[in-house]
Amino acid sequence: MTLNRKIAPEFKTIDKIDIQQAVEHTLANGIKVYTIDSGSQELTKIEFLFKAGMYYQSQPLLASATNNLLETGTKNYTANELSDNIDFFGSFFECSVEQDYASLALYSLNKYLDKSLHYVEDIIKNPIFPKDEFEIYISNKKQKHIVNSEKVNVLARRRFSELIFGEKHPYGVAVKDEDFDKLKIEHIVEFYKMFYHSGNCSIVASGKLSSNLIDTLNDFFGKSTWGHVQPIPVPKPALDTTKQQKHLIEKPDAIQSAVRVGRHLFNKKDPDYFKFQVLNTILGGYFGSRLMANIREHKGYTYGIGSGLASLVNDGYFFISTEVGVDVTNNTLTEIYKEIKLLREELVDKDELETVRNYVLGQFLRSVDGPYSLADKFKAIWEFGLGYDYFEKYFAAVKTITPEEIKDLANKYLQEKDLIELVVGKK
Repeated sequence: MTLNRKIAPEFKTIDKIDIQQAVEHTLANGIKVYTIDSGSQELTKIEFLFKAGMYYQSQPLLASATNNLLETGTKNYTANELSDNIDFFGSFFECSVEQDYASLALYSLNKYLDKSLHYVEDIIKNPIFPKDEFEIYISNKKQKHIVNSEKVNVLARRRFSELIFGEKHPYGVAVKDEDFDKLKIEHIVEFYKMFYHSGNCSIVASGKLSSNLIDTLNDFFGKSTWGHVQPIPVPKPALDTTKQQKHLIEKPDAIQSAVRVGRHLFNKKDPDYFKFQVLNTILGGYFGSRLMANIREHKGYTYGIGSGLASLVNDGYFFISTEVGVDVTNNTLTEIYKEIKLLREELVDKDELETVRNYVLGQFLRSVDGPYSLADKFKAIWEFGLGYDYFEKYFAAVKTITPEEIKDLANKYLQEKDLIELVVGKK
């Protein structure tokens, strides 16, 4: 049969999504391990998760500095020895910190996993935080911070978090120049003792997993408790969202203005989260969105503009973000509010809704392709204490949402009087 390339392939809707689920195991000392055995290559990713993100720090920089300095030297190896030895086995190790969790991840060939884990175990259990490495780290980070502080988009991101949550809220704290001088090694050592121990550790393993993986992890991390096991102090901060609607940080020499419009909202545990994601996609959540069509394609004010719903473990917020020429800042804001008003006042066309519906579901399918992506999807519900039925509810909400519901959501959550506006640059 000859393929006729003049005829477009038949369009098919996505009716069901099946996701391979993580399997829960428990090590001898109580550490939970979640495994996703998938893929064709003899590779494994082991990720160690600790409730040690920025939400838990008592001062700026503490969580990220602690996490990044773990691999700068241990009781048994220098930073160079750790790096060289892990690299020798073809493995890769990385540290990262987000708002709620700190992560240490190892990517390894299965045949060298035990050898690579030997060094990872030492990094997690026996860091020494060398003074010279600490000073180099602080110096480099401070210099980078000073350089970034001249960029309007960086200033906008920092200030917008403060406006949404309050300057003293863990999600709202912005790093200042003087914070680098206030951070001491003893603060890092204390933070490490408080949060990096077997009582605060969970492990996610993904890839083509070996049959003895749990035994291997038990040998390195599960035989006994390790670290200074203690209850994790959970902050209970007061939300202090700004009462002032419009904000300007004047940058006289700015060529572009960074624009943020948004508000404090909810996270993915809220029942409106699923359908609001569809509304957000229509507004600014993909390349074909209304904000992109208007402000980029039609008006030519920017290279890109988007909107999103940031879902944090303990809170959430909605935002619209772009950078535009200083001469069109006010025009851009006018068009942003115009597009939001249209969502409040007019029903979304059914063809547009169907396009967005299929885009959202298609993106979801792409996001569960491969073992590491499946692990990320699992973490996205696990962090919030949610189960896999979350995805079924998400799928159902996207499939059934109506134009009337989108209009109702826009009127409920996107009233102009409730939106915070921030411009860094010129208006």
